[in-house]
Amino acid sequence: MATNTKSFADLLKDYPVKLPSAGDVVKGTIVSIDNGVVRIDVGGVAVGVIRGNELFGESREYGSLEVGKEVEAIVIEDENEAGEMELSFRAAGKERVWDSMAKLRDDGITVSCKILQANKGGLMVQVDALAGFLPVSQLSPEHYPRVPGGDKSRILEQLKELIGKTVQAKIIDVNPADEKLIVSEKAVWEDSQKAVLDTYKIGDTVSGEISALTSFGAFVKFGDGLEGLVHISEIVWQRIDHPKDILKIGDQVKAQIIDLNKSKIYLSMKRLVDDPWKSVKDKYKIGQIVNGEVHKIEPFGLMVKLDEEIHGLAHVSELSDSPLKSVEDVKKLFEIGKAYDFEIVSIEPNEHRLGLKVPGVKGKQKAAAKDAEGAKEAKAAEVAPEATEEKAEAAE
Repeated sequence: MATNTKSFADLLKDYPVKLPSAGDVVKGTIVSIDNGVVRIDVGGVAVGVIRGNELFGESREYGSLEVGKEVEAIVIEDENEAGEMELSFRAAGKERVWDSMAKLRDDGITVSCKILQANKGGLMVQVDALAGFLPVSQLSPEHYPRVPGGDKSRILEQLKELIGKTVQAKIIDVNPADEKLIVSEKAVWEDSQKAVLDTYKIGDTVSGEISALTSFGAFVKFGDGLEGLVHISEIVWQRIDHPKDILKIGDQVKAQIIDLNKSKIYLSMKRLVDDPWKSVKDKYKIGQIVNGEVHKIEPFGLMVKLDEEIHGLAHVSELSDSPLKSVEDVKKLFEIGKAYDFEIVSIEPNEHRLGLKVPGVKGKQKAAAKDAEGAKEAKAAEVAPEATEEKAEAAE
C-alpha cells in the first residue's frame, strides 16, 4: 500500500498561515514563566517570548501573570536567534490604555485623576497608566483659582495646593501620536449641576453671598452649590473702579440672572433697582451750579459725586483757563473727598454721562472759539489765496 506523506513546508503551502509581523497585536496563552521570561503560544503557529523591560505592565491588566492566562502583546521582532517571536506587554499595554481612553471620552465616562504637578497653565495628572493635563480653564468652581489681577505666581501657588489630591474628570481630548491627554473637571461639575440649573431661567431673581471679588466682577454663591458672576458693569449704575468699592466677601445680595451658558451663570445686581439716569434731567439741568465731592483725580479730569447715584466728569480742560499738564497740577487745585462748586455743561442719560466744569472757566468754549477762528482763517485763505500770498510777501 502506497503511503502519501508531505513535508511540513508542503502542508504550509496547502494550508497557508499568515504569521504576525512587527507592530501587530497578537493574542496568546501563557505556556511558561521562568526566570523573568514569559513564553506564549501564539495561536499554535508561533512561540512568543517576553522578557526584561517588555514585561513592564502599562495597565492593571498586566499586574498578574500565570500559566494558562490569555493575554495580548505586540510583536517587536518577527524572529530572534532562537527562532522565537519577540513580544512586548509594555507596548501592548500602552496601546490598550490609549484605546480605553478614547472609549471613555466617546462614552463620556468620568475618570479619577491624581494630581502630580502644577504649572501656570494647569495641572499634570495621572489617569490609569498615562499622564494627562487638566487646564486651569477646565477646573471646577471649587478649585478654580480666583486671584485679583490675575497674578500668575499667586495662581501657581493655589494650584500647587491641589498636588496629591484626586479629582473626578472627563476626558475631552485623546491624541496617542502626540501622547496628549486632556481632561476636564468642569465637565463633571456641569453634568452634576445640569438638573439644578434647569430649575432656573433668565430673569429669575436669586439671593446669595459674595464669595469672591476680582477686578472684573464679583462671584455670588446661591442655590444648591451654584455660583454666578456679576460683571463690574452690572453691580451698580454708576461707574466704579473695583467691586471692592461697593462689596465685600460675605455680603448677602440679590441679583437677577441675565444669562445661562452651561456652567457659566451671569448675574446683575443693578437691574433690580431703577436706573437713576432715567430721571436725571428731572433733578439736574444744563447750566445749573451744583456742589459735588471730588471722588477721584485722573489724568483726564475729576470724577465728581453729585449724589449717591449720579456721578459726573469735569474734564481737565474745564478746570482752569491755565494749562494743567499733569495730575499733580490738578491736585494743587482740588482734593479728593472735598466738595466744590461745578457747572453742569452736558447731560447724556443714555450714556450715563454728565459733564461738569468749574464756574467761570472758558475751557472747551474757549477751545471751540479758537477752532472756529482757525477754520475761518483757513476758509478765507482757500477763497482768496492770492491775497494771502500778498500779505505774506508784505510781511517779508
